[in-house]
Amino acid sequence: MNIGVPKEIKTNENRIALVPAGAEALVAAGHTVTIERGAGEGSGFADETYTRVGACIAPTADAVWRDAEMILKVKEPIEPEWSRIRKGQVLFTYFHFAASEPLTRAHLESGAVCIAYETVELPSRELPLLTPMSEVAGRMAVQEGAKYLEKLYGGRGVLLGGVPGVAPAKVIVLGGGIVGINAAKMAAGLGAAVVVLDISLERLRYLSDVMPPNVTLIHSNRHNILEQLSTADLVVGAVLVTGAKAPRLVRREDLRLMRPGSVIVDVAIDQGGCVETIHATTHENPTYVVDGVIHYGVANMPGGVPRTSTLALTNATFPYALQLANKGWKRALAEQPALLRGLNIVDGHVTYPGVAEAFGLPFEEPRKFVA
Repeated sequence: MNIGVPKEIKTNENRIALVPAGAEALVAAGHTVTIERGAGEGSGFADETYTRVGACIAPTADAVWRDAEMILKVKEPIEPEWSRIRKGQVLFTYFHFAASEPLTRAHLESGAVCIAYETVELPSRELPLLTPMSEVAGRMAVQEGAKYLEKLYGGRGVLLGGVPGVAPAKVIVLGGGIVGINAAKMAAGLGAAVVVLDISLERLRYLSDVMPPNVTLIHSNRHNILEQLSTADLVVGAVLVTGAKAPRLVRREDLRLMRPGSVIVDVAIDQGGCVETIHATTHENPTYVVDGVIHYGVANMPGGVPRTSTLALTNATFPYALQLANKGWKRALAEQPALLRGLNIVDGHVTYPGVAEAFGLPFEEPRKFVA
């Protein structure tokens, strides 16, 4: 199979979907691997580290897309890339279709086979390809939130952990999943007073066994969310409904309850965000202010730490990419139910329920396309 890895062109996205060790394994298995020139530099992988293991370097993105039967990426193809997608071409990347109708319709029209990292799902309900980036984003959410609480950036001028004789900041985490648990651990480790809200009592019981004493666990409902917002310094949006748009838990009118200079970091922005006033931002311009509250909505947070993120991501994605290359997408998906759950769009059909529901599109069972 001809496998192409283009350079990511989303603003300040420095990750790459394949490290040299992965390229070496694919070449050893008989596949052709083409990397766009400079694609790995942002993550610390020079072109020669790929050529040494048998990969080819292409001078342009067009050359990569033109010849590839399967494209490996980190982030969804953005508008300048849409015209490069070919009918029948396999795209394996993060898509988050439910957050963008134009993105969804462009891929429907392309006729491509779109397999989304974020909806590959094990029988245990674990999302193995979303987990590593959720771990990074959860930890970064606290790191970034702590920075924007500084007065220099318009924040309240609060140190997250406080000092002896001065109370620590209060961090509210909406959602106790992978993002939430990592955010809570980081905030608690820095000495903040942390509150995690989740709708699952089973999850809260689990968290009670693994969280340190400065983490309080509260059942998530409208009343409790509003009560916590009124005393929050930092709010981390960590809500996920797999493959679907995130629920809006914080409304515009709720911001009046929050203190001026407090910070919201909405990690759910990839799925539309769980805060009504959030919109996607970039690493170059990460924040804006609404009603005195600083909003951070960077949609590719792990791209800010590309070396760590690339290694963590490819550790998880490569075994699936190898299956797709060795077996072809139909056989790989037929034999691997977890990977079948990743099929979101194929040949103009929506094959993931959350995407169909988001835009009122017809849903087709994915198995019919691999039978």
